[in-house]
Formats: sequence, C-alpha cells, structure tokens
Amino acid sequence: MKKTTDAVRVRELLKELHLPGMRESFEQKAQEALAEQSDHLTYLRELLEVEWTQRREKSVLRRLRESGLPLEKSFDTFKTDRLPRKTVSQITVLREGSFLDRRENVLVFGCPGSGKSHLLAALGQELVKAGRRVFFSATSILVQELLRAKAELRLDKYLKKLAAFDAVVIDDIGYVQQDRQEMEVLFTLLSERYERGSVMITSNLQFSKWEAIFKDPMTTAAAIDRLVHHSVIIEINVPSFRMEQAQQKNRKNQKEERDEKSVPK
Repeated sequence: MKKTTDAVRVRELLKELHLPGMRESFEQKAQEALAEQSDHLTYLRELLEVEWTQRREKSVLRRLRESGLPLEKSFDTFKTDRLPRKTVSQITVLREGSFLDRRENVLVFGCPGSGKSHLLAALGQELVKAGRRVFFSATSILVQELLRAKAELRLDKYLKKLAAFDAVVIDDIGYVQQDRQEMEVLFTLLSERYERGSVMITSNLQFSKWEAIFKDPMTTAAAIDRLVHHSVIIEINVPSFRMEQAQQKNRKNQKEERDEKSVPK
C-alpha cells in the first residue's frame, strides 16, 4: 500500500516539476534497477537521461518548425558523390557548425538545379539538431516581409527577431530582380547581420552580375564586401540534378517501350 502511495506522490511531484520524461519512466527504471542491482546513482542518472533526451528532441522539433527549413532536403538525400573532393571537405567542416561562432557567412554559387538550396537546407537541419537556431526563406518572401515590416514601422523589431537566429538562410538571391525599395531593405538586413550573425546565401549569379540585384554599383560593392569579409564560398559546378533525373527517367521509359515492342504477341 505504501509503495502505491509513494508512486502516486512521486508522479504528482514530477508533474508539478514539469518532468514528463521522468514521470513516464520512473517505475519502469526502478524495476530495471532492481533486476540489475544498480545503485541509486545509476538509477537517477538513467532517469535524468530520459528527461534530457525527451527535452532535447522536443527542442529540436520546435526549432525545426520555427526555421522554415524544407525538411525533405536533408543530407540523407544529398548526392555528395557528384561533387569535387574539395567541396565535400568544405561541407564536412561546415557541418561541425563552428563557423557560426565566428559569425562567418556561407555563400553557395551554381547553376539552377545543381543542389545549392538542398545543400543549405540540409546544413541548416544539421545545425538545428546541434542546438542552433536557423531561419530559412526564399529571397522573394523575405524581401516582402521586410517591406511589410518597414511599411508598418516595425522594421527594427523584425530585424531584432532575425538577429536571434544564429544563421539566416537567403535562398535564390539571384532570381529576384529587386526594385530600389526591395534592394534597400535587403541591404539593411545584410548590414545589420555583418559581424553579428551568419548569413547563408544561394545564388545562380556570380558577384560580377550582382548589380542586377542591388541596382547601384556602390551598394552592390558594399553588399559584397560585407558578405565576403568573413565567409566560406562554395561553387557547385555540376550539371542540374533535376535534369539528370529527368534524363534517367526518360531513358528508362524508352527502354521499357522498346522491351514491350520486342515481346512476341
């Protein structure tokens, strides 16, 4: 009777203390400890590890939801065998995440379909799982959010919100041909994060063509200078992965058609 009463009270206390992992498993762990003749410190450590694991998993899920990262683009589906050894080495180092502590930027250039967005989305997920905060957005959407915040006189507040993230991923900066107002808010964001937080950018345009984005030569030079000063630059000079997939599918369909025609009727 007393054991039952104690178990109920322990469960109540763990609920009050907001320790759901320990509440769910303390009885099972107690039985395992008795069976294995573990000491009280081992039992306590195992309980705490259950609680820590659950909290960490929930924290990762929460940060992934707030990040906006496309979760289908992970390293499980990223084809590193298509890349030069130097690029693979760069990616391996970046996955450690220490560049965030140095407030370094990551700039990824390549043709459409080469895997730029996939790479930064996968890297972003790795960083989140390591306890970092990452924000991911297409350039067009981010610029519109910045413009809306400026129009509503809350641009400083929005920039402060982004400043809380260890890395801001700006995807496909080369596709959007900004007008002057859009260019100004984008430049403001880059200036605000300079040496304060990492920016991760994908672009199909080399720096020599960035005047099409920022319109003004001096603004273009200033933006590039801020991004390059502390940065890792990756060039993915490989054929379009989407094109390769389409060609493989087309060849497979053609083979199946030939095989069907060769079967005697």
